[in-house]
Amino acid sequence: MIRVLLTDDHPVVRFGLRTILEAQEDLTVVGECGSGEEAIELATSLTPDVVLMDLKMPGMDGATATAEIITRTPSRVVVLTTFDTDGDILRAIEAGATAYLLKDAPSDELVEAVRAAARGETVLASPVATKLVSAVQRPGLSAREAEVLGFVARGLSNIAISHELNVSEATVKSHLLHVFAKLDVNDRTAAVTVALRRGWLPQLP
Repeated sequence: MIRVLLTDDHPVVRFGLRTILEAQEDLTVVGECGSGEEAIELATSLTPDVVLMDLKMPGMDGATATAEIITRTPSRVVVLTTFDTDGDILRAIEAGATAYLLKDAPSDELVEAVRAAARGETVLASPVATKLVSAVQRPGLSAREAEVLGFVARGLSNIAISHELNVSEATVKSHLLHVFAKLDVNDRTAAVTVALRRGWLPQLP
């Protein structure tokens, strides 16, 4: 029996996931929670085979929680999210996630991903795999630097970015200084312009 922990801040989503998984004879849900902090606590105490992890939640985000769970337990983490940006994907994979699926994935795909993850196999949704290959092959900015610059491109201030990423404002400034150095620019606007021109950031709508 594959034991699964559900982590999502929406109770309705958790209910749907539980219904799908427990309809399978070889899967059982041993716990559920709505935050990264709770996920770490429950994963440590329950040691499930697989943790289904949302990325964007109040407090600690899913990627940070994933890294902690991978460090503390033998559990595998399957990211299930609506987000498929390069930064989100790379952070989750770098944190140690075994699989990365989007929430619009068919239920049978989700079930098979949980089974594969329990076996230690990597599973990536097709659009996610394409983005990941592209991001890994792209030179220049690190995943976090690109993520910070992406927020800059959307008009967020340093303090707003720090809140989005749950890091200090000083850390955001440090990432931006590295970005400026790599792009040979002196300000935020120039950094975004050059990064877009080089294809290191997605074109903004």
